[in-house]
Amino acid sequence: MAKATENLKKLPASRSPKRKPVTFGVCSPCDPRIDDASRERAINIVEMTAKVVADVKMPDGTPVNVVWSPVLIDGEKQADIVAGQFRDAGVDAVVLCPDTWAFPQLTAISLLSQLPAGIPVNITCGNSGPKPGVVYAHALNGALAQTGIMAALNVGTWPDTGQRPRMTDSTAEALVDWCYAALTVAGLKGRRVVVFGHDSMGMETALAHVIPTRNTFGVEITRLDMKLLSDMLGKKAYDEKELKKLRNWLKRHVGDRVEIDGDADEARFQQSLAMYLIVRDIMDDLNAVGGGFMSQLEWGSDPRGVPLPVADCMESLFNSTFDHNGPKAALSYATEADVQGLLTMLFMTWLSGGNPPLFMDFRKVWEPWEIQKLATDQGVTFTEDDLWAQRGFVDGDNSGSASFNWAAKPGASMTECMKGVSMPLADPGYFPGGGNSVTFMTPEGIDGIAGRLTYASTVDQFSLIWDEACTTMMPDKLARAVANTSTPTWPHTFVVPKYARMSEYKQYAPANHFHMTCNLKVARLQHWTDMTGVNSATPWADRPAYVEGVDRPRPLLDIIEGRC
Repeated sequence: MAKATENLKKLPASRSPKRKPVTFGVCSPCDPRIDDASRERAINIVEMTAKVVADVKMPDGTPVNVVWSPVLIDGEKQADIVAGQFRDAGVDAVVLCPDTWAFPQLTAISLLSQLPAGIPVNITCGNSGPKPGVVYAHALNGALAQTGIMAALNVGTWPDTGQRPRMTDSTAEALVDWCYAALTVAGLKGRRVVVFGHDSMGMETALAHVIPTRNTFGVEITRLDMKLLSDMLGKKAYDEKELKKLRNWLKRHVGDRVEIDGDADEARFQQSLAMYLIVRDIMDDLNAVGGGFMSQLEWGSDPRGVPLPVADCMESLFNSTFDHNGPKAALSYATEADVQGLLTMLFMTWLSGGNPPLFMDFRKVWEPWEIQKLATDQGVTFTEDDLWAQRGFVDGDNSGSASFNWAAKPGASMTECMKGVSMPLADPGYFPGGGNSVTFMTPEGIDGIAGRLTYASTVDQFSLIWDEACTTMMPDKLARAVANTSTPTWPHTFVVPKYARMSEYKQYAPANHFHMTCNLKVARLQHWTDMTGVNSATPWADRPAYVEGVDRPRPLLDIIEGRC
């Protein structure tokens, strides 16, 4: 007898990977005893919530997928139905929006038990009295916490009555913040970063902790030898017409601010541009979401070999939201093969919805008394309104990975950003392979979060040391004097933390590099640390334990496990 083959399906022999956007599933537990009008209202609330989530976008601007179920989960049978719907749709994160009482074990717990362990869970409800969904939300949140399941509870507001209530803007904003954290967690699972070279410059704080990174974030680290890049440069494994297009683009937008002193300098600069094209294609072939390049010492600084040009322009292009082909997604890229720096930028870029990251040396902390003294010596006056004079700042300054976007305010055009960029010759003492650095001064008034991931082997845990921050600027004469105390031909961003005193900031930097992303909301970062188990470290004496309207409510699981 021939075997039946109706249940046998051959998948297509696809040659290119397809990554779908993160999929959110929205549904509602419900009380089986309520009237038809209340059931209709509950379904309308599911639809309303799904429309809010549908505004969330992936870092490249692609909308997320959202599915919602009109099946109200009254009990186990309905939980099985919705679980099947969500599995078929490939749901990556779940939003529950109850408007009535329900029975937790018979509804949401039965649903979640059929979905992947660790799937992000949000409970958004109105503070309703009539039926009351908020009572169910507390019962469910408590049950999940006792089980060890992390959930975010968003007790918001929508009208107690009416068939088509609308959630308040603050309720929607809190939900969207959680969605970006869930998107970052779910969207990066199984993705990879590509790092050229081994652990650069002996920086233990930059190590690729392969297994902890895999276990904590689901991110894979692909390591490639820099010899591959050297060989591909030698073979000219790039499109020479595109290289010419890239060089002409820089001639138009940077012009003679690209310092070239003869044909040899031009050849080295074009090599560094070719590196961008080669590495971009390798990253694309590997479907990578980020990368890094070791450089020192073997690539460009060791005279025992053949020193090659610096990769600064390549790294800046990756981190920017444009290149010679027009707008593109910022692809987080770290200098010096700094994997922990790369991961910091990667997560913060995704959490912000795609905003370009900034890679900096934690170069020099200017306490108020010190910058005031320099200002006086330079004949520069200041008042109590000058942030740089009253708070002090960090001179963020590094030769590589400086996104061109940070040469102007957020939202500035490519042309405006590039007006502030210069590319002087690299320091031949440090970089005998030559090539060109990238330099600019970041304008004042850019708000965001500055921070850095670190890792403790003693407890096998990542931590993120962070603070809200803004950029500052001082009169040009003083700014140049500050730049001249470090490396004037590198980018300079003057960073002022919101809560950290300079005496604290200079002591608690977890590495010699730190990173900033503009317009990144605190609540999103905190939701992400909740989901990943990363320790959120803000050891600043002046920061309250809870800032209303800024912080997300701490998860109940943290509280009952004593992690307050």
